[in-house]
Amino acid sequence: MRDSSHPLKVLLVDDHAVVRAGYRRLLEHSSQHISVFEADTGEQAYARYARESFDLVVMDLTLPGIGGLETIRRITQRDRAARVLVFSIHDESVFIERALQAGARGYISKSSAAEVLIAAVERVVGGDVYLGPGIEERLAAVNRAGTVTPLGALSAREFEIFRLLAEGRTVNEIAALLSLSVKTVANYNTQIRNKLDVASTAELARLAIRHGVVVV
Repeated sequence: MRDSSHPLKVLLVDDHAVVRAGYRRLLEHSSQHISVFEADTGEQAYARYARESFDLVVMDLTLPGIGGLETIRRITQRDRAARVLVFSIHDESVFIERALQAGARGYISKSSAAEVLIAAVERVVGGDVYLGPGIEERLAAVNRAGTVTPLGALSAREFEIFRLLAEGRTVNEIAALLSLSVKTVANYNTQIRNKLDVASTAELARLAIRHGVVVV
């Protein structure tokens, strides 16, 4: 980690306290110059980032409420220089691509070794884009093969609304969560169903479960 008289301020975002505790210990033990702060929802993370100054946000994608992608989008829209590193159980290309499109500067799997997380933190704080072992190769393979999943047709905003719909949220609830008009969300709902060729919320939910977007 960097040798500085000013501690590196890291915001750690995960909805599981045990996971946060483990990653916090790992980061703090890696250097005496790291101060770790926590949030357990996207809303809490964004509110804390807006109040305070952080050098790095290390966050999961699977979060209650607005979710990880929307959180990344809000943080990076507020601060174009924000450095966000995603650590997630999702290593499918669609999640990686959406996170990078939303503004993340790094992406690693939660199954990665401890030294991978430390290396990722160093690289992202240093201004690089860091993709964990196997991730860059996976993206390249998908691009070479021209493989497109149904979800790959969705924009980052559509993907987040798709996730919320699949979780059983209503159009009104999603509008409130994402600070959008009900009409806008309803239009997105129609676009999503057309792109995915699904006729009902039940079909949409089954598709989300099949691709690991929603875990049951």
